[in-house]
Amino acid sequence: MWSEGIISCPATGGKYKYWVKHFEEGSQFGIDGGKISKLTIRKLGETRDLCNFDRAWDVEPTGEDVETVYAIILQKYN
Repeated sequence: MWSEGIISCPATGGKYKYWVKHFEEGSQFGIDGGKISKLTIRKLGETRDLCNFDRAWDVEPTGEDVETVYAIILQKYN
């Protein structure tokens, strides 16, 4: 199932758009064997991927804001 949304980073208030493909059960293709098989995070209004996972890492999350948003998404979907 595909889900998307906007998350505000609690520390800075920065807004980030995300798209995530997730399943009911984890698999070898998911992040850390989890349910998320695809994930993209971008700063709201920008086109550059700050995080991208498509069954493997293309762009790993770096920076405090992106890592915080990534952790929130993992908690919710993985």
